Amino acid sequence: MAVPMLDTHQSTRARPTGIDTSGLAGALAIMIAGVIGYFIFPDNLALLTRIIAIGLLVLSLDLVTGYSGVATLGHSALFGAGAYAAGIAAAHLGISEPLTMTLIGAVAGAIAGLLSGFVILRAHGLAQLVLSIAVVHLFHEAANKASSWTGGSDGLSAIMPEAVLGIFEFDLWGTTAYFFGLALLVVVFGLLRLLVRSPFGMLARGVKEDPIRVSAMGASVNAVLLRMYVVSGAVAGIGGALSAISTQVVGLDSFSFTLSAEALVMLVLGGTGSLLGGLVGTVVFMLIEETVSALNPFHWLTIIGVLLIAVVLVAPKGLYGSAVLVATRLRRARR
Repeated sequence: MAVPMLDTHQSTRARPTGIDTSGLAGALAIMIAGVIGYFIFPDNLALLTRIIAIGLLVLSLDLVTGYSGVATLGHSALFGAGAYAAGIAAAHLGISEPLTMTLIGAVAGAIAGLLSGFVILRAHGLAQLVLSIAVVHLFHEAANKASSWTGGSDGLSAIMPEAVLGIFEFDLWGTTAYFFGLALLVVVFGLLRLLVRSPFGMLARGVKEDPIRVSAMGASVNAVLLRMYVVSGAVAGIGGALSAISTQVVGLDSFSFTLSAEALVMLVLGGTGSLLGGLVGTVVFMLIEETVSALNPFHWLTIIGVLLIAVVLVAPKGLYGSAVLVATRLRRARR
Protein backbone atom coordinates (compact mmCIF):
# COMPACT_ATOMS: atom_id res chain seq x y z
CA MET A 1 0.00 0.00 0.00
CA ALA A 2 1.36 3.40 -0.90
CA VAL A 3 2.08 5.65 2.05
CA PRO A 4 0.04 8.87 1.69
CA MET A 5 2.40 11.82 1.62
CA LEU A 6 1.94 15.40 0.50
CA ASP A 7 3.34 15.14 -3.01
CA THR A 8 5.71 13.09 -5.11
CA HIS A 9 8.61 15.53 -4.76
CA GLN A 10 8.40 15.62 -0.96
CA SER A 11 8.01 11.84 -0.73
CA THR A 12 11.10 11.33 -2.87
CA ARG A 13 13.13 13.66 -0.67
CA ALA A 14 11.91 11.97 2.54
CA ARG A 15 12.59 8.44 1.31
CA PRO A 16 15.70 7.01 2.94
CA THR A 17 18.39 6.05 0.45
CA GLY A 18 21.62 4.38 1.48
CA ILE A 19 23.37 5.38 4.67
CA ASP A 20 21.64 7.96 6.84
CA THR A 21 24.51 10.46 6.87
CA SER A 22 22.44 13.11 8.67
CA GLY A 23 21.66 10.60 11.40
CA LEU A 24 25.33 9.72 11.79
CA ALA A 25 26.18 13.41 11.89
CA GLY A 26 23.52 13.97 14.55
CA ALA A 27 24.83 11.11 16.71
CA LEU A 28 28.38 12.42 16.30
CA ALA A 29 27.22 15.91 17.26
CA ILE A 30 25.61 14.53 20.42
CA MET A 31 28.81 12.71 21.39
CA ILE A 32 30.96 15.78 20.76
CA ALA A 33 28.57 18.00 22.71
CA GLY A 34 28.61 15.44 25.52
CA VAL A 35 32.40 15.44 25.75
CA ILE A 36 32.50 19.25 25.64
CA GLY A 37 29.86 19.39 28.38
CA TYR A 38 31.97 17.08 30.52
CA PHE A 39 34.93 19.46 30.39
CA ILE A 40 32.83 22.62 30.81
CA PHE A 41 30.79 21.34 33.75
CA PRO A 42 33.07 18.79 35.48
CA ASP A 43 31.59 19.65 38.88
CA ASN A 44 27.95 19.58 37.78
CA LEU A 45 27.60 16.28 35.97
CA ALA A 46 24.37 15.59 37.84
CA LEU A 47 22.75 18.48 35.95
CA LEU A 48 24.02 17.17 32.61
CA THR A 49 22.71 13.69 33.40
CA ARG A 50 19.35 15.21 34.29
CA ILE A 51 19.38 17.03 30.95
CA ILE A 52 19.94 13.72 29.16
CA ALA A 53 17.08 12.04 31.04
CA ILE A 54 14.69 14.90 30.26
CA GLY A 55 16.02 14.98 26.70
CA LEU A 56 14.84 11.39 26.28
CA LEU A 57 11.41 12.45 27.55
CA VAL A 58 11.31 15.31 25.01
CA LEU A 59 12.36 12.94 22.21
CA SER A 60 9.49 10.64 23.15
CA LEU A 61 7.08 13.57 23.14
CA ASP A 62 8.33 14.63 19.70
CA LEU A 63 7.38 11.22 18.32
CA VAL A 64 3.71 11.64 19.20
CA THR A 65 3.37 15.43 18.94
CA GLY A 66 5.93 16.57 16.39
CA TYR A 67 5.76 13.58 14.05
CA SER A 68 2.24 12.24 14.67
CA GLY A 69 0.26 15.34 15.69
CA VAL A 70 -1.14 14.04 18.99
CA ALA A 71 -1.82 16.81 21.52
CA THR A 72 -0.79 15.71 25.01
CA LEU A 73 0.13 17.27 28.34
CA GLY A 74 0.48 14.00 30.19
CA HIS A 75 3.72 12.54 28.91
CA SER A 76 5.34 12.52 32.32
CA ALA A 77 3.13 9.49 33.07
CA LEU A 78 5.38 7.45 30.77
CA PHE A 79 8.57 8.93 32.23
CA GLY A 80 7.40 8.27 35.79
CA ALA A 81 6.37 4.71 34.96
CA GLY A 82 9.89 3.95 33.77
CA ALA A 83 11.46 5.64 36.80
CA TYR A 84 9.31 3.80 39.33
CA ALA A 85 9.63 0.46 37.55
CA ALA A 86 13.44 0.67 37.57
CA GLY A 87 13.43 1.91 41.17
CA ILE A 88 11.08 -0.82 42.40
CA ALA A 89 13.15 -3.46 40.59
CA ALA A 90 16.26 -2.32 42.48
CA ALA A 91 14.75 -1.49 45.88
CA HIS A 92 12.28 -4.37 46.24
CA LEU A 93 13.26 -7.09 43.78
CA GLY A 94 17.03 -6.91 44.00
CA ILE A 95 17.49 -6.24 40.28
CA SER A 96 20.19 -3.58 40.33
CA GLU A 97 22.13 -4.19 37.11
CA PRO A 98 21.87 -0.82 35.23
CA LEU A 99 21.17 -2.21 31.75
CA THR A 100 18.48 -4.51 33.13
CA MET A 101 16.95 -1.64 35.08
CA THR A 102 16.92 0.42 31.89
CA LEU A 103 15.19 -2.39 30.00
CA ILE A 104 12.61 -2.70 32.78
CA GLY A 105 12.01 1.05 32.59
CA ALA A 106 11.54 0.84 28.81
CA VAL A 107 9.00 -1.99 29.14
CA ALA A 108 7.10 -0.17 31.88
CA GLY A 109 7.07 3.02 29.79
CA ALA A 110 5.80 1.10 26.77
CA ILE A 111 2.98 -0.44 28.83
CA ALA A 112 2.10 2.97 30.24
CA GLY A 113 2.14 4.31 26.69
CA LEU A 114 -0.24 1.58 25.57
CA LEU A 115 -2.68 2.26 28.42
CA SER A 116 -2.58 6.05 28.25
CA GLY A 117 -2.57 6.06 24.45
CA PHE A 118 -5.67 3.86 24.39
CA VAL A 119 -7.47 6.49 26.47
CA ILE A 120 -6.06 9.69 24.96
CA LEU A 121 -6.50 8.65 21.33
CA ARG A 122 -10.24 8.22 21.80
CA ALA A 123 -10.62 12.02 21.64
CA HIS A 124 -9.32 14.93 19.58
CA GLY A 125 -8.28 18.52 20.14
CA LEU A 126 -9.14 20.06 23.49
CA ALA A 127 -10.74 16.86 24.78
CA GLN A 128 -7.51 15.04 24.02
CA LEU A 129 -5.54 17.51 26.13
CA VAL A 130 -7.98 17.14 29.01
CA LEU A 131 -7.73 13.34 28.86
CA SER A 132 -3.92 13.50 28.87
CA ILE A 133 -3.96 15.70 31.98
CA ALA A 134 -6.41 13.30 33.66
CA VAL A 135 -4.17 10.33 32.83
CA VAL A 136 -1.06 11.84 34.40
CA HIS A 137 -3.02 12.72 37.55
CA LEU A 138 -4.30 9.13 37.76
CA PHE A 139 -0.75 7.79 37.53
CA HIS A 140 0.35 10.30 40.18
CA GLU A 141 -2.43 9.24 42.56
CA ALA A 142 -1.79 5.55 41.96
CA ALA A 143 1.90 5.98 42.86
CA ASN A 144 0.94 7.95 45.94
CA LYS A 145 -1.51 5.32 47.16
CA ALA A 146 0.82 2.36 46.56
CA SER A 147 3.17 3.67 49.24
CA SER A 148 4.36 0.23 50.30
CA TRP A 149 6.02 -0.12 46.88
CA THR A 150 6.64 3.49 45.84
CA GLY A 151 7.28 5.22 49.15
CA GLY A 152 4.31 7.51 48.57
CA SER A 153 4.97 11.20 49.17
CA ASP A 154 8.35 10.35 50.77
CA GLY A 155 9.64 8.91 47.53
CA LEU A 156 11.37 5.64 46.72
CA SER A 157 14.96 5.37 47.91
CA ALA A 158 17.45 2.55 48.59
CA ILE A 159 18.17 2.32 44.84
CA MET A 160 21.75 1.08 44.60
CA PRO A 161 22.74 0.23 41.00
CA GLU A 162 25.62 -2.14 40.39
CA ALA A 163 28.62 -1.31 38.24
CA VAL A 164 27.89 -0.94 34.54
CA LEU A 165 29.00 -4.15 32.80
CA GLY A 166 30.51 -5.09 36.15
CA ILE A 167 33.35 -2.61 35.55
CA PHE A 168 32.28 1.01 35.95
CA GLU A 169 31.14 1.81 39.48
CA PHE A 170 28.73 4.70 40.10
CA ASP A 171 30.81 7.37 41.82
CA LEU A 172 29.93 10.41 43.91
CA TRP A 173 30.91 12.80 41.11
CA GLY A 174 28.40 11.26 38.70
CA THR A 175 30.95 10.44 35.97
CA THR A 176 29.69 6.91 35.34
CA ALA A 177 26.05 7.97 35.41
CA TYR A 178 26.76 10.76 32.93
CA PHE A 179 28.57 8.65 30.34
CA PHE A 180 26.06 5.84 30.80
CA GLY A 181 23.29 8.32 30.04
CA LEU A 182 25.19 9.78 27.09
CA ALA A 183 25.63 6.30 25.60
CA LEU A 184 21.91 5.62 26.03
CA LEU A 185 21.04 8.91 24.34
CA VAL A 186 23.25 8.22 21.31
CA VAL A 187 21.82 4.71 20.86
CA VAL A 188 18.21 5.85 21.26
CA PHE A 189 18.76 8.79 18.90
CA GLY A 190 20.17 6.49 16.23
CA LEU A 191 17.26 4.07 16.53
CA LEU A 192 14.71 6.87 16.41
CA ARG A 193 16.34 8.30 13.29
CA LEU A 194 15.82 4.93 11.62
CA LEU A 195 12.23 4.83 12.88
CA VAL A 196 11.16 8.26 11.63
CA ARG A 197 12.70 7.57 8.21
CA SER A 198 11.09 4.14 7.92
CA PRO A 199 7.78 3.50 6.08
CA PHE A 200 6.05 3.46 9.48
CA GLY A 201 7.55 6.85 10.33
CA MET A 202 6.42 8.23 6.97
CA LEU A 203 2.94 6.87 7.63
CA ALA A 204 2.86 8.58 11.04
CA ARG A 205 3.74 11.88 9.35
CA GLY A 206 0.99 11.24 6.84
CA VAL A 207 -1.48 10.79 9.71
CA LYS A 208 -0.44 14.15 11.12
CA GLU A 209 -0.80 15.94 7.80
CA ASP A 210 -3.95 14.28 6.44
CA PRO A 211 -5.55 11.59 8.64
CA ILE A 212 -8.69 11.43 6.48
CA ARG A 213 -6.68 10.55 3.40
CA VAL A 214 -4.69 7.93 5.31
CA SER A 215 -7.93 6.37 6.53
CA ALA A 216 -9.37 6.43 3.01
CA MET A 217 -6.30 4.55 1.77
CA GLY A 218 -7.20 1.71 4.13
CA ALA A 219 -4.74 2.31 7.00
CA SER A 220 -5.95 2.49 10.58
CA VAL A 221 -5.11 5.93 11.98
CA ASN A 222 -5.64 4.89 15.61
CA ALA A 223 -3.47 1.79 15.18
CA VAL A 224 -0.60 3.87 13.79
CA LEU A 225 -0.87 6.42 16.58
CA LEU A 226 -1.15 3.77 19.28
CA ARG A 227 1.98 1.98 18.05
CA MET A 228 3.84 5.27 18.01
CA TYR A 229 2.59 5.94 21.54
CA VAL A 230 4.02 2.60 22.69
CA VAL A 231 7.41 3.38 21.12
CA SER A 232 7.26 6.83 22.69
CA GLY A 233 6.52 5.26 26.06
CA ALA A 234 9.57 3.01 25.78
CA VAL A 235 11.82 6.02 25.09
CA ALA A 236 10.31 8.03 27.96
CA GLY A 237 10.67 4.96 30.20
CA ILE A 238 14.39 4.80 29.40
CA GLY A 239 14.67 8.44 30.45
CA GLY A 240 12.84 7.68 33.69
CA ALA A 241 15.05 4.68 34.39
CA LEU A 242 18.16 6.80 33.81
CA SER A 243 16.81 9.36 36.28
CA ALA A 244 16.26 6.63 38.90
CA ILE A 245 19.71 5.13 38.31
CA SER A 246 21.58 8.42 38.42
CA THR A 247 19.80 10.03 41.40
CA GLN A 248 19.08 6.74 43.22
CA VAL A 249 15.70 8.09 44.30
CA VAL A 250 12.30 8.44 42.65
CA GLY A 251 9.66 10.93 43.77
CA LEU A 252 6.11 11.81 42.81
CA ASP A 253 7.48 14.75 40.81
CA SER A 254 8.22 12.16 38.11
CA PHE A 255 4.45 12.10 37.52
CA SER A 256 3.95 15.85 37.81
CA PHE A 257 1.93 17.87 35.31
CA THR A 258 4.66 20.52 35.50
CA LEU A 259 7.18 18.07 34.02
CA SER A 260 4.82 17.33 31.11
CA ALA A 261 4.27 21.03 30.45
CA GLU A 262 8.00 21.82 30.60
CA ALA A 263 8.76 18.98 28.19
CA LEU A 264 6.29 20.48 25.71
CA VAL A 265 7.87 23.92 26.16
CA MET A 266 11.34 22.44 25.49
CA LEU A 267 10.05 20.76 22.34
CA VAL A 268 8.50 23.97 21.02
CA LEU A 269 11.63 25.92 21.96
CA GLY A 270 13.89 23.63 19.93
CA GLY A 271 11.48 22.83 17.12
CA THR A 272 8.84 20.13 16.70
CA GLY A 273 9.21 17.31 14.21
CA SER A 274 13.00 17.24 14.60
CA LEU A 275 14.85 14.94 16.97
CA LEU A 276 17.84 17.25 17.25
CA GLY A 277 15.47 20.18 17.73
CA GLY A 278 13.97 18.55 20.81
CA LEU A 279 17.43 17.99 22.27
CA VAL A 280 18.52 21.56 21.53
CA GLY A 281 15.39 22.91 23.23
CA THR A 282 16.03 20.72 26.27
CA VAL A 283 19.64 21.85 26.67
CA VAL A 284 18.83 25.54 26.18
CA PHE A 285 15.82 25.52 28.51
CA MET A 286 17.48 23.62 31.34
CA LEU A 287 20.76 25.54 31.21
CA ILE A 288 18.91 28.86 31.20
CA GLU A 289 16.67 27.64 34.01
CA GLU A 290 19.68 26.58 36.07
CA THR A 291 21.57 29.83 35.46
CA VAL A 292 18.70 32.29 35.81
CA SER A 293 17.15 30.62 38.85
CA ALA A 294 20.52 30.86 40.60
CA LEU A 295 20.92 34.54 39.73
CA ASN A 296 17.31 35.53 40.45
CA PRO A 297 15.37 32.83 42.33
CA PHE A 298 12.25 35.01 42.59
CA HIS A 299 11.73 36.13 39.00
CA TRP A 300 13.42 33.47 36.86
CA LEU A 301 10.07 32.24 35.52
CA THR A 302 9.39 35.71 34.13
CA ILE A 303 12.68 35.65 32.24
CA ILE A 304 11.92 32.19 30.88
CA GLY A 305 8.48 33.40 29.79
CA VAL A 306 9.93 36.38 27.93
CA LEU A 307 12.42 34.10 26.19
CA LEU A 308 9.67 31.75 25.04
CA ILE A 309 7.55 34.61 23.72
CA ALA A 310 10.53 35.94 21.79
CA VAL A 311 11.30 32.53 20.28
CA VAL A 312 7.69 31.87 19.26
CA LEU A 313 7.35 35.30 17.62
CA VAL A 314 10.79 35.53 16.00
CA ALA A 315 11.53 31.85 15.31
CA PRO A 316 8.19 29.99 15.09
CA LYS A 317 9.93 26.81 13.93
CA GLY A 318 12.03 26.77 17.10
CA LEU A 319 15.71 27.48 17.58
CA TYR A 320 17.00 24.47 15.68
CA GLY A 321 14.27 24.48 13.05
CA SER A 322 14.79 28.16 12.28
CA ALA A 323 18.57 27.72 12.14
CA VAL A 324 18.19 24.89 9.62
CA LEU A 325 15.77 27.00 7.58
CA VAL A 326 18.18 29.95 7.48
CA ALA A 327 21.11 27.69 6.55
CA THR A 328 19.07 26.13 3.73
CA ARG A 329 18.14 29.52 2.32
CA LEU A 330 21.76 30.66 2.45
CA ARG A 331 22.89 27.57 0.53
CA ARG A 332 20.24 28.15 -2.10
CA ALA A 333 21.22 31.81 -2.40
CA ARG A 334 24.87 30.85 -3.00
CA ARG A 335 23.82 28.47 -5.77
